[in-house]
Amino acid sequence: MSKSKEANAASAILDYLNKQNRPYSAGDIFNNLHKEFGKTLVVRTLEDLAKNEKIVEKVYGKQKIYVADQSQLPDVDEKELLEMDRKINELKENLSTSISSCKTMERELNSLNSELTTEAAQEALQTLTKECERKQQKLKGITEATNHVTPEEKDRIYSNYNKYVKEWRKRKRLATDILDAILEGYPKKKKDLFEEIGIETDEEYNVKLPERT
Repeated sequence: MSKSKEANAASAILDYLNKQNRPYSAGDIFNNLHKEFGKTLVVRTLEDLAKNEKIVEKVYGKQKIYVADQSQLPDVDEKELLEMDRKINELKENLSTSISSCKTMERELNSLNSELTTEAAQEALQTLTKECERKQQKLKGITEATNHVTPEEKDRIYSNYNKYVKEWRKRKRLATDILDAILEGYPKKKKDLFEEIGIETDEEYNVKLPERT
């Protein structure tokens, strides 16, 4: 391998670690540099940089971690640290505001997407308008009709209806009692008796007694 390739790898890896200033494994650096250098070259370069005390190597079991040598980095005074903390907090607040705003806009977008389109709304309006006109005509016909039943007439009809239903039930019960009394001494079946005397029942014609109002 050419010396220039190795020098480029050493320069790129050292610059990357110093700028990021956080621990990485050889695999992380290989991937983060977009595989510009081969994995073997990255591993060998890291070991050489650590050996020459340009970076720090930490071993955790079988895992080796590399980080920039903090003594080579410029000192940061307290004011700079405070300013960095202030900017970090400001950026966090801006991020939180942006996230909240984004969620609000997403909800508004979802709401708008669920609404009818202009064309669909116009079609629905035309349909409802026609339906409204039809019902208005129907209502007009009802209100202008001259053959309405008066409340008094309606009460009279219901009264007669209940009277006739009551009488129907009464007569049916009397007829049933009389027939039951005859059947006690009749030697044949009920059906034979009915045929003999010509009785037709409601059940024969699927007629049911109506309920009273």
